[in-house]
Amino acid sequence: MPQIIPFFQIDAFASKPFEGNQACVMPLDAFLPDATLQAIAAENNVAETAFIVPAGEGAWELRWFTPAVEVPLCGHATLASAHVIFTHLGFTGKQITFQTRQSGKLYISRKDEGYEMDFPASPIKEVPVTDAIEKALGARPVQMWAGSFLACLFDRPEQVVELTPDQAALGVLGAECDGWERGNVGCFALGGKSGADVTSRFFAPGSGIDEDPATGSWHCMLAPVIAERFGKTALNCYQAYAGRGAWIGTELIGDRVKLSGQAVTVITGEFTL
Repeated sequence: MPQIIPFFQIDAFASKPFEGNQACVMPLDAFLPDATLQAIAAENNVAETAFIVPAGEGAWELRWFTPAVEVPLCGHATLASAHVIFTHLGFTGKQITFQTRQSGKLYISRKDEGYEMDFPASPIKEVPVTDAIEKALGARPVQMWAGSFLACLFDRPEQVVELTPDQAALGVLGAECDGWERGNVGCFALGGKSGADVTSRFFAPGSGIDEDPATGSWHCMLAPVIAERFGKTALNCYQAYAGRGAWIGTELIGDRVKLSGQAVTVITGEFTL
């Protein structure tokens, strides 16, 4: 007998279709075997597939898979999951709690025309800029930090937008990072498009994605880096990605980061196992 699973595809950190980052959200009664979840994510073939399981009033368990691996944290697929629960599953409460395996509890609430998410900030430490990162990116950062990922500061947003990295070379970097596979690198500079405090891009060959269009988990590291380096705790961030692009609001409060953004549904349907 085939198993039918509800299916939603969401553009997250987007005010209309074709912006932000794509995520598939699939509500389940209980998690399927890991190999099946990974196979579904590979079949969906978007940056992340989120699986949600009810865990009590206003609470769901949440896991995220790229087409290649399960990841410890994913912001845009969390936003997409909250959007599905609020918009399509009839939830009328004020706040959703997601219980995750590696990132603790995440809290999402409606805010204005979008959503606000409460995530843990990534601990950071400054590390030396290396010849290896310069060779992999094709340009030399002026400063670098390690946390969940590598974070590379450039002088000008144009430098970030014009990067054409060697993905294979990036994929082996990041031994200094904590909790994630190697090969996840964010690059950023102050300024950029009108209204942007920061412009960034995020390369993730270590997670099976050459470049991610909109990355909440990266902004959980970017926020404390900017606060430490430039003293700014509230930011309007633009993640540059050819053909899409995303606006992500961040506010660092202690060891937590508030992320804000919008989401739109682009596909609803069923997945048949």
